[in-house]
Amino acid sequence: MRVALVVPMKSFNVAKGRLSDVLDTNERQQLARDCARVVLGAAGNWPKYVVCDADDVANWAKEIGAHVVSCPTPGLDEAVAAGITAAITDGAQHIVVAHADLPLAHTYQHLVLDAQVALVPDRHMDGTNVLSFPADMRFATAYGPQSFMRHQEILTTLGHRYVVVNDNELSLDLDTADDLTELRKRT
Repeated sequence: MRVALVVPMKSFNVAKGRLSDVLDTNERQQLARDCARVVLGAAGNWPKYVVCDADDVANWAKEIGAHVVSCPTPGLDEAVAAGITAAITDGAQHIVVAHADLPLAHTYQHLVLDAQVALVPDRHMDGTNVLSFPADMRFATAYGPQSFMRHQEILTTLGHRYVVVNDNELSLDLDTADDLTELRKRT
């Protein structure tokens, strides 16, 4: 089965802005690069699709061998949809969507399930850090606050089978100073 990873990304110059109280600009840029490298590396040899509208990210993605997908319409859901479309057009049979700020990501293989969707919530059970689904079960995403709950509602409405995977590594995303503290505890 051909599995592809889709990762929407902001410019490294503006990434992790919510951490500006605890990290300076250079530290935030480096953190964003380091996390993105880990997230893409966790996909191993799968094709990787980085969705961005920033030259710095596009150039970086090309350097590491990822496909670059531009998305003329702003919004996270729109970026994810553009990446999914590109991956399916290139022959992907299964899609894994991951955010670029998962510093402990090491694999997504356990999320590739037959005929069902896997959802990995953040550690607060609010956001959706990783989605994994067969290409023929594609659905419109609903990122933002409470996306974990909204994704379950969407899947239930569509009649798609899904499983919630509570993954300690993939549940940690870096949005707040508390998240950085949690990362330091775990590493």
